[in-house]
Amino acid sequence: MIDAIALVAHHERAAARVHAERAARWALDRGIPFWMPHDDAATLGLEEFASDRPIAEATLVLSLGGDGTMLRSVRLLAGAAVAVLGVNLGALGYLTEIEPDRLDDALARIGAGANEGRWTIDERMMLDVEVNGAMVGRALNEAVVEKAEAGHTIRLLARIDGEAFTSYAADGLIVATPTGSTAYSLSARGPIVSPRHRALLLTPVSPHMLFDRTLVLDPSEVVELSVVGHRPAELTLDGQHACALGEGDVVRCSPSAATARFVRFGDERYHQILKAKFGLADR
Repeated sequence: MIDAIALVAHHERAAARVHAERAARWALDRGIPFWMPHDDAATLGLEEFASDRPIAEATLVLSLGGDGTMLRSVRLLAGAAVAVLGVNLGALGYLTEIEPDRLDDALARIGAGANEGRWTIDERMMLDVEVNGAMVGRALNEAVVEKAEAGHTIRLLARIDGEAFTSYAADGLIVATPTGSTAYSLSARGPIVSPRHRALLLTPVSPHMLFDRTLVLDPSEVVELSVVGHRPAELTLDGQHACALGEGDVVRCSPSAATARFVRFGDERYHQILKAKFGLADR
């Protein structure tokens, strides 16, 4: 059942307002509470739906946009176990599920109550990220420690389960989930990992050393990255700046107890999306 719907929208997609109004009309016609974060509502000119109510209090979050909007929806949920339905308003994405013309049908299928094969929940692993022992956030795709100044590498010591592995001279290090294996890690020549797996990927960015391979680690293992040189670095989570780092700072990445929960209809589309992205032939 759908007891409450919150909507998160891309701020620069012209179609977002149209489809947000459709979703609001569907919900309100059925007496289902519907709201949007203030900045989304203001950007789309839908202030009547603006609310301070956290989206984590919804039973369904609609994400109108692309993968970036899906990541923002997950970030706003802050670990809450709420299902997210991604409505694609951009290019072919890995995380969104339906095209806008299927929105009413999708809501009806979810709202029907008992699943009976109408839809499933795809749970995705996330990372808990701490700096010097203090929690700074979660990441669905990746946590990245990278250089803060152009033209210089940084030195980072990687520890796995408390044991020193090696120090890297590189532009940065990526700690990615399987979901994030097709994001920044892929552009740094990391492997593609099915999101059905649970694993941590440690991928160097432009390393100035012979060892340039990604480590694929067990999901129970913990990765710590220490800034060991004097050059400044920064931490980003899913592409968003988290904090500045200096010599001696330690970033700890561990599997989170929270997961991202995406609504899926029918078979898993991941491999077909991957195929389309790379223009792969059937044979």
